[in-house]
Amino acid sequence: MQFVSGETVGIDLGTTFSVIARLDAMGTPRTLPNRRGEPTTASVVLFKGPGEAIVGPTAEDRAGIPADNVVTAVKRHVGDPSYRFEFAGRRLTAEFISAMILRKLKQDAERHIGPIGNAVITVPYYFNDASRRATQRAGQITGLNVIDIINEPTAATLGHAWQRGELGRLDLPEDERTVLVFDLGGGTFDVTLVRYTPRRFRVLATDGDVLLGGLDWTQRMAEYCCDRFCEWFAADPREDPQSFSEVLRACEAAKRALSRRPRAIVSIHHDGRNVDVEFTDELLQQLTADLLQRTLDTTERVLETADVRPAEVHEILLVGGSTRMPMVRRKLQELCGRPPATTLDPDQAVAHGAAVHAAILEARTQGTESRMGQAVLRRLRSVHVTDVNAHALGVLVTDPQDLRRKFNHIMIPANTPLPVSVRQRFVTTVPNQRRIDVHVLEGEARDPGACHHVTGFRIAGLPPGLPIGAPVEVEYRYDENGRIDVRARELTSGRGASVAVIRGATADADVEEAFRRLAAEYTIE
Repeated sequence: MQFVSGETVGIDLGTTFSVIARLDAMGTPRTLPNRRGEPTTASVVLFKGPGEAIVGPTAEDRAGIPADNVVTAVKRHVGDPSYRFEFAGRRLTAEFISAMILRKLKQDAERHIGPIGNAVITVPYYFNDASRRATQRAGQITGLNVIDIINEPTAATLGHAWQRGELGRLDLPEDERTVLVFDLGGGTFDVTLVRYTPRRFRVLATDGDVLLGGLDWTQRMAEYCCDRFCEWFAADPREDPQSFSEVLRACEAAKRALSRRPRAIVSIHHDGRNVDVEFTDELLQQLTADLLQRTLDTTERVLETADVRPAEVHEILLVGGSTRMPMVRRKLQELCGRPPATTLDPDQAVAHGAAVHAAILEARTQGTESRMGQAVLRRLRSVHVTDVNAHALGVLVTDPQDLRRKFNHIMIPANTPLPVSVRQRFVTTVPNQRRIDVHVLEGEARDPGACHHVTGFRIAGLPPGLPIGAPVEVEYRYDENGRIDVRARELTSGRGASVAVIRGATADADVEEAFRRLAAEYTIE
């Protein structure tokens, strides 16, 4: 891990809001406010014209701007090669738009602390390899040295335990605490079970849904409003992008208001007509009962995977702005028999934890020179974090009974503590086989088509006359930094090959450089 000159920060690159933070000289995580003095910046990009964009626009900024010029929830598309946003004759990827958000965070924070060089960026636990690598590329496009990608629930728990004064304390007994992290953000959902002592931090199990978040609650409200409007006027606001965009914004505001009071009104303006729709917490729960149940099913699955009973959970941590909904807190209390903790700021906890993780990495590599005191550095260096892989890693194999059938053979199951190394033997399936193709898959499904293809390589030049059943050894190594090394060797001839998957690497350096140049052309407000 290489550090560059400049400050080191933690960044929560969120679906709806993003936050940047760092540890101060006393070891306390501090949010770095944006230019307007706000702790969070909306993860929204408004394109005003060629080379000109606003990140986190106000309502006044958006007035008169076509809805098609505004990008929201781009995080849901990070790592998807088919996603493109077209503007001014250019096709922009999700990671490029994410880079614009990161650049805004960076330039606003630098007004407070000076040049920023290094960053830890958080991602949902359930992001796959492609999404994680795309997130790292977004940081690289904006000129950040991304020293690590950390999972959001891990970051939140790190920050919580650090601010409780427990982590890194050599004078405290090694008593274990088990924490359930319920992370419901704007666009993604994760549940993670963590067990920690003052010196060891271990993830037990995780699960989640990259396409479930507060936006889905807002969407249900908007659909309900539009259905009511259609009943009254036989006109549909969904047919006009500008009208529907305004309905969504009004429903988002009403959803937030319902976290503080029993009723909220959504005003709809379309086709020269106006309608007010009243919402209550009870109505919202009726409209979204299936969404809430999905989160509870996932929570129970994580507890079962870790073999932990709800009563054994010491604390429930709420992360993500959507956990402010009263229905979420009620159901979690029913499940675990205890109310969720209210010590964390759901919007800032992840960034604070990322700042703690960044400081731990920096303390281990930067020697004694630091703006933080020696006592803080000793605490940081004494913390050992053990993470798990969110997705299984497998290899594509051929069914020896039916050579036309191929399936995903799991090498490293999900929720395996990292680092891990696994070695298994396979056999050739046809006589006189002259090459072996190795395909690395990510996912739990047996069907390869339902998995993400991570990478592949070939062992060529096998000796002639190789019989069916010749042994082939395959080894997977997965380290705590997200690097995956895969080796394969045909044991009769000794011929082998290998591949390394390094987060942040890109197959097309020219494309990345082109996006760097394009980013430099944009003025970000």
